[in-house]
Amino acid sequence: MSQSDVVVLQVISGIILLAVGIWGKVGLEVYFSLLNEKATNVPYVLIGTGTVVILLGTFGCFATCRGSTWMLKLYAMFLSLIFLIVLVAAVVGFVFRHEIKNNFQSNYSLALRNYNATIDPQSDAVDTIQRTLHCCGVQNYFDWVNTTYFAQKGIPLSCCKFQNCTESDLKELDKAKAMVYGNGCFSLVTTVMESKMGIVAGISFGIACFQNQRTE
Repeated sequence: MSQSDVVVLQVISGIILLAVGIWGKVGLEVYFSLLNEKATNVPYVLIGTGTVVILLGTFGCFATCRGSTWMLKLYAMFLSLIFLIVLVAAVVGFVFRHEIKNNFQSNYSLALRNYNATIDPQSDAVDTIQRTLHCCGVQNYFDWVNTTYFAQKGIPLSCCKFQNCTESDLKELDKAKAMVYGNGCFSLVTTVMESKMGIVAGISFGIACFQNQRTE
């Protein structure tokens, strides 16, 4: 494989990293809003790394066209550093894929206690998760009973399976039981996040290995 082919493949790998980082950021945004900051950094690392790899690929194309030995050596050195960064991002992705459960449950429970159904990021995240995953509460709908919001308005409308739910229906547990989603959100969210973080980490690790082979 010629040097120019290697450079083109590096640019493609950078585009893939950038795309995966953006996909992870957009696809997991609502879940990240209920997690700690460490877990939210992985997509940003991939976006930044992908951008740098693309820029380095452009530099590599220029160096190849010029036939400059020192520029090609500099290019290889930077690629080695990028390999380490991507490898770290992949490892962090795998680690946080399993640590999500330890962090999400407490944060989601806190979001329920502070829920106010207004333009509040965490309350909005709770509504989005419940509507999207068809779930209610942490373990089940009964988690809402001890919240301030339930005392005022009952279970949130985002838990309702039907379009015609009313606050009066959702204040009475006997009626609400048949109208809200039966599954809790905790197990569903962790399954979704572990799956998506696994994809992000797996692709990152694969590209890191590819870059390492190309720089050897």
